[in-house]
Amino acid sequence: MATFARVKLTSTNLRGLEDVCKEIKDITVKTGVKVRGPQPLPTKKLQISTMKSPNGEGTKTWDKWEMRIHRRLIDLDADDRTMRQLMRLRVPEDVFIEVNLSTK
Repeated sequence: MATFARVKLTSTNLRGLEDVCKEIKDITVKTGVKVRGPQPLPTKKLQISTMKSPNGEGTKTWDKWEMRIHRRLIDLDADDRTMRQLMRLRVPEDVFIEVNLSTK
């Protein structure tokens, strides 16, 4: 029975996220493992509007702030060699990885 791994990557830093995806893709090409992805998932946009003046007096001007959370999904066949290299991967602090192993 074959096992496969689903890797979910989440980050606010798009460049760091794409770099980690490229490194995972390179590992799978080097080990010869079948891979699907990285598939981009919808980007979450967290928006906050705040009034510029601290006491509410004066002109009604607003600052608008937005934080985007980028997500990617990678499916790959999991063998020991590939998973060992995947666990040794250097990941920036602002990129979060979740790995789920399951059987087909």
